[in-house]
Amino acid sequence: MIKIYAPASIGNINVGFDVLGVAISPENRELLGDCVTIKANNTLHFHNTGEFACQLPQNIEQNIVWKCWNHFCNIIGKKIPVSITLEKNMPIGSGLGSSACSISATLVAMNQFCKQPLDERKLLSLMGKIEGEISGEPHYDNVAPCYYGGLQLIINENNYISQSIPVFKNWIWIVAWPGIKISTSSARSILPSQYNQKTCIEHSRLLSGFIHASHTQQENLAIQLMRDIIAEPYRIQLIPNFLEIKKKILTLGAINFGISGSGPTIFAICNDNISAQKISKWLKHHYLKNKTGFVHICKLDTQGTRNIGD
Repeated sequence: MIKIYAPASIGNINVGFDVLGVAISPENRELLGDCVTIKANNTLHFHNTGEFACQLPQNIEQNIVWKCWNHFCNIIGKKIPVSITLEKNMPIGSGLGSSACSISATLVAMNQFCKQPLDERKLLSLMGKIEGEISGEPHYDNVAPCYYGGLQLIINENNYISQSIPVFKNWIWIVAWPGIKISTSSARSILPSQYNQKTCIEHSRLLSGFIHASHTQQENLAIQLMRDIIAEPYRIQLIPNFLEIKKKILTLGAINFGISGSGPTIFAICNDNISAQKISKWLKHHYLKNKTGFVHICKLDTQGTRNIGD
């Protein structure tokens, strides 16, 4: 038996639309991510469990785990009869890389079960392809950090898909999912198909400056440059009172704030535990819409997708 865990991730982190993503794990060691267990079996069998299993499609061929199994088997040239259990701990459409969690955990589990027929680059490339079947085109800003851990810059050039970027180890990440869904495709559809020259130049300045600040460990500069001028101005219409919430969170001690991926999860960054607790408490009382919503105080997950049992 192989059991694989894949962590949640924050795509974009304001300054890196579609090219930056960071893996996170709650400080209390809860599994904010999906688990996939594979066992040898005479026939193919799928089973869904976990808090958010009810959100999965009933048709097995629409299930992302089946798609991963099918793609993997097609690549290696044979159908592998196994029993696969998906523990769905991540809400779908949350903006925390839910599909990336399922994809990464399933493909890593299948690859381990079959004695590693695919190398890291081929495996990550396949993850992006399957992710693209959901959002409309291949995306790596969730699957890359989910797979590798840490902060990843998406290169996707000449077989180099992702590069690790140095992080600020004192940063505390707070994520809040209100308990409602926003589809990635819907969140992308409200963005402009074209941006003017001034916006493109400014975005390039912010992103390149942030990468430089990260490598030289200039925390204040990195924070100043973490501004979203590509997606946030348009996606705030999907999150009621976003600007008021942002203002409040910054007054509570956050050094940065934004929309996680396509939303509706929002994230805050701070560098002290007192501020983290204040922000977490406020979000629990003012941002959650129902009992399924959650707030987590997180740290950077440096391990990525990993084996947690066999």
